[in-house]
Amino acid sequence: MASKVCPWWLLLVVLATLASFARAAEAPAPAPAPAFDDNYEPQYGADGRHLINRGTEVDLILDRSSGAGFRSKSAYGSGLFHMRMKIPSGYTAGVVTTFYLISQPEDGGHDEIDFEFLGAKAGRPVTLQTNVIIDGQSFREQRLHLWFDPAADFHDYKILWNAHQLVMFVDDTPVRVLRNLTATVPGYQFPSKPEMLVRGSVWDGSAWATDGGRAKVDWSREPFAAAFRGFDVDAAAPYYDDLAAMWWNDGAYEALSGAQRAAYESVKRNSMVYDYCTDELRFNNHVPLECSYN
Repeated sequence: MASKVCPWWLLLVVLATLASFARAAEAPAPAPAPAFDDNYEPQYGADGRHLINRGTEVDLILDRSSGAGFRSKSAYGSGLFHMRMKIPSGYTAGVVTTFYLISQPEDGGHDEIDFEFLGAKAGRPVTLQTNVIIDGQSFREQRLHLWFDPAADFHDYKILWNAHQLVMFVDDTPVRVLRNLTATVPGYQFPSKPEMLVRGSVWDGSAWATDGGRAKVDWSREPFAAAFRGFDVDAAAPYYDDLAAMWWNDGAYEALSGAQRAAYESVKRNSMVYDYCTDELRFNNHVPLECSYN
């Protein structure tokens, strides 16, 4: 016997389908990924072989003739700076891959905030070194071994730099924290120069990067390739009149949340392999004030 379909049920199905199409038509299209040329430009290696611009991805190549680097077209006074990176794989002793902020002009008193990936010999983990340079003084290195292989895939690396704190994130996990206590602690130092460029690079660090410089770049394994994505910039121009109104300066970004603090303490316990606050400087009785407030 043939089944009967109620006309009102068919009407409901048709109306629901039309409503679904209408919602899909109204939904905004996802924003296109920012292109490298939107906010960045080559700094060196722009010969078509060492800095390869693929639009929304840039490959930086190191060989014995050159490395490569890029920089932001503008300077910034605060913000949340971010980059997606995949570093060179395999035997990479002596190879250094970076993402960093550096103040202008680059004189003996500049400020700098660095992510530096220090290449490794086969079978050993790559070291991530973070460094904060203030007024040209750079005795603030920390080194850690990440909980993943940074050469296997892209990961997020972020620098939150505002009036309250400096936080360096790996995939949203804080790995470096420096609070801004300059207003209340005499002699306390915090990066404060308001004209910061954003840069990325790959270069030969044979003199120091791996095993204290004992392991050099093996040029028989060239080229070494690092890849960068995510070229949007969430930052304000230097001397912007209303920095306090920027979202990265509001209350949610004045200090780490409880969950972030717990994640940061876990990184210090389980991943840190060198910390200037507890190693050489403490041994030499030279501990910056910042060590007391991390």
